[in-house]
Amino acid sequence: MKSSNQTTITVIAITIIGSLIFSFVSVPPAIAFAVGAVITGLAIRFMQDSKPSSEQPIDPSQSSKTIYVGNLPYRANESDVKNLFSEHGEVFAVRLMKDKRTGKRRGFGFVVMNSSDADAAIQNLNNKEYGQRTLKIREANDPKNLEGEEVA
Repeated sequence: MKSSNQTTITVIAITIIGSLIFSFVSVPPAIAFAVGAVITGLAIRFMQDSKPSSEQPIDPSQSSKTIYVGNLPYRANESDVKNLFSEHGEVFAVRLMKDKRTGKRRGFGFVVMNSSDADAAIQNLNNKEYGQRTLKIREANDPKNLEGEEVA
């Protein structure tokens, strides 16, 4: 919201300054409009580039891992799972799978976490009891290794 207000104020200021300048200089309206549009575009671009890094949105695809969470209690919801995993690091998203027909939870889901925290969360939570069930946790794109067999 803050950025939107700054952009609006900048556009209004540039419009006022531009109209004052072009009121003293004889320039065709089409050229005045084109110059104003370019100046406004540059100002907006400059404002977006000059944001402090804390205001820059986090791109989870650059620094995240998706974790499979199995054997969840059926009563667990997204906020419960997020709270559980946030004890071990930054959580970007939680998605619990539901049955298409009934809408009831199926007892598994996925958590997207900061890459640097994901391995610790997997180590700390795999085979731990949660809601009277033993959690099964691994990196989502790791194939399940059955009884020591090699996975191709």
